[in-house]
Amino acid sequence: MGSHSRNTINNYYYISQITYNNNIKKLPERLVSMEKKKVVIIGALGMDFHIFNTVFRENEEYEVIAFTIAGEQNVGTTEETQRKYPTELAGKLYPKGIPMLPEEHLEEIIKHHQIDEVVFAYSDVSHEEVMHKASRVLSAGANYRLISGKFTQIKSNKPVVAICAVRTGCGKSQVSRATYRYLMSKGFKVVAVREPMPYGDLIKQNVMRFEKYEDLDKYECTIEEREEYEPYIEQGLVIYSGVDYEKIVRQAEKEADVIIFDGGNNELSFYVPDLLFIVVDPLRPGHEMKYHPGEVNARSADAFVINKMNNAKAEDVKIVEANLNELNPLATKIYTNSVVTIEGNHDLRGKKVIVVEDGPTLTHGSMSYGAGFVAATNSGAIIIDPKPYITGTMKKLFEEFPQITQIVPAMGYNDQQIKDMEETLNKAECEIIIDGSPIDLEKLINSNKPIVRVSYDIEPVNSPTIEETLDTFIEKFLK
Repeated sequence: MGSHSRNTINNYYYISQITYNNNIKKLPERLVSMEKKKVVIIGALGMDFHIFNTVFRENEEYEVIAFTIAGEQNVGTTEETQRKYPTELAGKLYPKGIPMLPEEHLEEIIKHHQIDEVVFAYSDVSHEEVMHKASRVLSAGANYRLISGKFTQIKSNKPVVAICAVRTGCGKSQVSRATYRYLMSKGFKVVAVREPMPYGDLIKQNVMRFEKYEDLDKYECTIEEREEYEPYIEQGLVIYSGVDYEKIVRQAEKEADVIIFDGGNNELSFYVPDLLFIVVDPLRPGHEMKYHPGEVNARSADAFVINKMNNAKAEDVKIVEANLNELNPLATKIYTNSVVTIEGNHDLRGKKVIVVEDGPTLTHGSMSYGAGFVAATNSGAIIIDPKPYITGTMKKLFEEFPQITQIVPAMGYNDQQIKDMEETLNKAECEIIIDGSPIDLEKLINSNKPIVRVSYDIEPVNSPTIEETLDTFIEKFLK
């Protein structure tokens, strides 16, 4: 480079520096002093905590002013609930902890605290709803931020198989348990990590290990939490969960050759996956492209598990396949049936029954039925209308989620909800309760009629299978 060119560049930088120094004096004092950016994290007691722990907890460039609570996602809580993310978990930068505030007051919070950024940390939300929240934030004067899994995923010291989904209720745990069993059959020590919403004492629930039923009582688990853990316990499998997923995985690594991440809702994996299964539901065709972060999962998948083929319409499967080809044409497609079994060989033909199903699948999962309904219908039972019998908090639930018409969601985030569900089922004029939830209702309620449980698992439709895909994973990461 000639001297003339170097002088031109030097003069440019000199003039630019003078311009910068003059302009910086005109900026607001807050920007000049590089004051911490004020942040609010909106979420539902899951990914929001994880984003805080991995991105913000030790980050002195930011001050997280609050988490929010919103009734449409935190079903069973109220927006008036006064909770805090405790000091013991928030770290040294937050000696008073972090409050959880009602999201209905989001605009007021932004303006009152002069919030710079609102971080979106929900799962299983339509793209349209994501942007409605963005509009609220932007109009109130803050930036709106989504954070990539690149910045939140923790690297395990052991290989990780992550099972996530495009929607709540696709069958992640069926795939997770099948993966768990197969890896164990090959002689590997396996531990699962599950991410539900922690509703109890966050300090006590920070790192939880479940191996027996008594562990559910030890951590005072809600029905939603029990739904995630009981199926593992029943099959003799160890599962971890909690709040701080860095601490959780370090503990799990001590007893495992391989980690299975069983994601909550349609959450991104909390760990860097070495194999990423994404479960897809052809009973809700098109949803793989309409919900966040489910579409992110679809675009990231190593393999799709298209579940419930035995109940899906051929034309709906074609819609799903076309969408997956557009989003991620290189991912393997695995096809499975969701097999429903009535335990105890009960003859339900002609019997009047009331059906109970998995709560989250019916509420923010937008489903109107589940395995219990399928089992009752296939067995020739007469499914009664639950609406004349719904009691207390159950009434509000049916009003908020109009797609729920013929079944009762298994709700039990607090003692009152369990009591109202129990009373609803006991008032029902029928012969049998069909329990299609993942939990054993008999352990939680005093029923005045028999409870017949329904279980569900997966079976392969053709090749490639989950097991064949795992063989490749084993050859690459566990040999």
